Amino acid sequence: MSQLENNFRAHIRTHPLFQGLSESTFHEYMQACEVKAYKKLETVLYKKAPRDGLLLILDGMAEVFVAAGDEKQHDQKEVLEVLQTNDMIGFSGLADFIEGRKENPHRFAIEVCALEDSYCLHIPYSVIQARWIDPAVREFIMQQAVIRLQDLYESFAEQVQLATKWGESEPFIRRVHDVMSEPVVIVDMEEDVQDVASQMVKNATSSVVVLNDGDQLIGIITEKDLVERVVAKGLGVGVMAKDIMTPHPFIISRDAYYYEAMSSFLMNGVKHLPVMSGGKVIGMVTLSDLLRKKNRGTMELVQTVEESTTETIHELEPAMYEVLANLIQDGIPTIHTLDVMTKLYDRLVRHAVKLAVKTLREQGYGAPPVAFAWYMMGSGGRGEQFMLTDQDHFLVYSNGGNRGQVQTYFQKLGCEIVSQLEAAGYERCKGKMMASVALWRGSVTEWQERLRGWGLRATNENLLFAHNFLSFRFLYGDEALHDQFVGVVKAQLRSSRIFLFRMAEMEKEHPVPTFDHLIRALFGIKRQTVDLKMHALFPLHHCLQLLCAKHGIIEGKPLEQMAMLTERNVLSEATVDALHFAYEVVLRIRVESAWNAHMLGVEPTSEVVFTHLRSKDKEELLIALKTIRGLQNQVVAGV
Repeated sequence: MSQLENNFRAHIRTHPLFQGLSESTFHEYMQACEVKAYKKLETVLYKKAPRDGLLLILDGMAEVFVAAGDEKQHDQKEVLEVLQTNDMIGFSGLADFIEGRKENPHRFAIEVCALEDSYCLHIPYSVIQARWIDPAVREFIMQQAVIRLQDLYESFAEQVQLATKWGESEPFIRRVHDVMSEPVVIVDMEEDVQDVASQMVKNATSSVVVLNDGDQLIGIITEKDLVERVVAKGLGVGVMAKDIMTPHPFIISRDAYYYEAMSSFLMNGVKHLPVMSGGKVIGMVTLSDLLRKKNRGTMELVQTVEESTTETIHELEPAMYEVLANLIQDGIPTIHTLDVMTKLYDRLVRHAVKLAVKTLREQGYGAPPVAFAWYMMGSGGRGEQFMLTDQDHFLVYSNGGNRGQVQTYFQKLGCEIVSQLEAAGYERCKGKMMASVALWRGSVTEWQERLRGWGLRATNENLLFAHNFLSFRFLYGDEALHDQFVGVVKAQLRSSRIFLFRMAEMEKEHPVPTFDHLIRALFGIKRQTVDLKMHALFPLHHCLQLLCAKHGIIEGKPLEQMAMLTERNVLSEATVDALHFAYEVVLRIRVESAWNAHMLGVEPTSEVVFTHLRSKDKEELLIALKTIRGLQNQVVAGV
């Protein structure tokens, strides 16, 4: 047995293929086997190459793929599966061995290459045949073959589905490992920052990852960290990597898609993502890497938002829409598109608030006299805003201070924020649900009385206010004040059971509509329209709000609310799965319809005509409406 085989002896000895053997028999089999080393990206198994046994991965990782283009174009391939330590390669030739027929290598189309330096044990069919008499070995091999067959079918089905749904959308099928930089530069947690800086210069990299003594990722250091945390503070020798690193950095899998990485950059406000595989850091992907690979100049909007001024903020709207156009064009799933756009709009709104505070300071009003918190409502609060629509927001500020001075300041601030958002492309709310209106700003005490008033006088108008209000999402300001405000809202809802009952009664008065028989609706024999907001989204949101309010859940976007309701056993997992599907269907049709109208220069509307929908969309929308109607019936009956 070679030294290389000795290194893996214990590993091989415990494998199901070799368990229960005497030392002499095990040694005899090892004489017939061979440990093979493969460099990263080296071909492990060529297509049409004879299959003369199985390969057991002892250490490393391999990729099974089918070449999708000319053989010289190695980057054009469809990956079927990724194999890791203890997985086996070569099942495609197993049938020949079992049936004893002569192998026909021309039918083999798959290839295998090493994704990293790897070691494999080649087990010839002679050894497999000798072990085949053991029922446990036969069961193990057949079980592995069945599992792999299932995985391959699922992978193949996914590839077909993606190809059908997304076509040749290159950023959708590109993976992180296609664009990442490697090897990643690693430093020890106790390494001196001077050495860290030297490492970055030597390797011409803008970031390094920090590992602990157990080789686990614990942090990241970027050029910006060195400038802000070392140079700017006049620090030097004696400062260690762990003192200046950003702990618990955002990470991404090597198999994640391009759009997932781009989304992570946009949503988390970072520019570097360590790439992970099997619990190890194997590379680094940066925002620049992605922008170089696919020219999406408007993605730099993440930075330019922060640089905009009162005079230039109007330039952001077309850039925002170009990002949206790219996401739609690239076929990114609707929920993910909304996540990306919500994060971008959140940045824009926060920046507008900062500009408003700065403007008041320049006008002589000084800094905010007390702490304040800024909230979005409506589609912005729910994270469903994909285009710049009307404004829905409110303002809360702390009790105390000079009452007249405080009220004057926040009246000015509310009006200034509305002006900044209007300049950015947001229309003023026709229902005047904005912080420039006295009803939608106030101290914590004033808000407490306002909510109490809505509860005591459950008019249709107050119910409308409440529904919009309960979609609120904290976006900017003092965290402690926000916590205090949420406590006030919870307390008020606990004492307003009659108000909740009235909200449920209103839902009962506006049921989700039923439509013609499925077949007639699908074929459009009768022309019917659906208002996706009034007939689907609003009932869904109102029902979730009622359930959440009843169970002390105040915040969260719809999917988050569903998750929390499941955790508290209010909704079953099966119900939430159905609601997820319904929600995604309605949002997808709404986004597509509104964007098509925008591109045609027509005023977008939430109303769609059944005859204008694809058959699949009609069928899914009918199922979605039925699901939401079921939730509505359940909620109004239980409140």
